[in-house]
Amino acid sequence: MSVHHISTGSPFEEQIGYSRAVVADGWVFVAGTTGYDYAQMVMPDSIEAQCSNALATIAKALEDAGSGLDHVVRVNYIVPDKAEWPKCWPATSKAFARAKPAATMISADLQNAEMKIEIEVTARVPA
Repeated sequence: MSVHHISTGSPFEEQIGYSRAVVADGWVFVAGTTGYDYAQMVMPDSIEAQCSNALATIAKALEDAGSGLDHVVRVNYIVPDKAEWPKCWPATSKAFARAKPAATMISADLQNAEMKIEIEVTARVPA
């Protein structure tokens, strides 16, 4: 089995010991991704901005894997405050308009209090 690891250069990947994405046997598994702006290492205040940042980070990881948002088959959303979740729908519906992946939203605490959403996806590498 061929395995390829993808990193965003986030310090969390090194500190915690994970890859942003792993490509194996035509599948791309993207780790739970929060809303950090990794270029500046800042976390926006709003869930909308965090969601957009997370989706951009995921899109880049998928691109690096030879895939893309249109090839996502499964997405998990984790939000601490489920009342804020609908604010993300415009961004998520746009990002996954074509793929229409199977999806789950879970309400749970995240690693840091400023984190308002975490998104993980599974995608295919197109043939």
